[in-house]
Amino acid sequence: MDRDTLAELFGQIAVRAGAIILPHRARLDQARRKADGSPVTDADEASERFILRALCEAVPEIPVIAEEEQAAGISHAIADRFILVDPLDGTREFIRGRAEFAVNIGLIEGGVPVAGAIYAPLLSKLWIGGTRAFALTIKPDEALEAASDRREIATREAPQGPLTVVASRSHPDRATGEFIDALSIAECISAGSSLKFCLVAEGRADLYPRFGPTMEWDVAAGHAIISAAGGVVVDGEGRPFRYGKGGFQSGAFVAFSRESLARRIFSVRLADPDIAFTLRQSDAV
Repeated sequence: MDRDTLAELFGQIAVRAGAIILPHRARLDQARRKADGSPVTDADEASERFILRALCEAVPEIPVIAEEEQAAGISHAIADRFILVDPLDGTREFIRGRAEFAVNIGLIEGGVPVAGAIYAPLLSKLWIGGTRAFALTIKPDEALEAASDRREIATREAPQGPLTVVASRSHPDRATGEFIDALSIAECISAGSSLKFCLVAEGRADLYPRFGPTMEWDVAAGHAIISAAGGVVVDGEGRPFRYGKGGFQSGAFVAFSRESLARRIFSVRLADPDIAFTLRQSDAV
């Protein structure tokens, strides 16, 4: 399958996982704590079981790294190509009864995300990215062909003046705050889960910084979508963000609407002409 076909496949699986998640909203007293202190619910686990089965049937040749399996100590060997799954990103938002939770599925090739899908079931919104990025309005468990709206999306050219930044609602941290405070900001939008990536991909924000702890399955799908929409994601030093790190710890990252903005913010670190963004397969925007 090519990247666009895989992005569509991931999108359909994510939509069906969303339908599995929603009935669990009435049973949030079942929320528990994992060994790392993060919350988990029956919805996370049911969603992941479905996604793993669906991926095994559709692309059995590609290994899958999924959040709850990793938390349970179930590990899989990875090669150059693997899939990262967060079956319910934004569990805290889910537990609090908010709509900002999502299903994330992303494909990594050579350390780079090349296809991804994010689905927010309560919002009936799906974002997918392969060689191009799209936003769809689709109800949980519907077929993609039934989407009431499908439009191609693109990041926006950053203004020369104050920027619009999107930041975590549930995971504020000092380093991210200091990074934002050093910029000229017109607006700071608070949002939950991987939907922050989608705001940048749709052209509604200029950047999304995150210096607090995250895992690669939190980032991969959104990274793929932003790349397909015209943006870039770099690490905390301004270098291209890579996957397959030890323990799948993501480390700090900043998602930018355009490479030109990334170079503007990290002007010193990106001055070396040998540092080239390779996250997109076409010429830089």
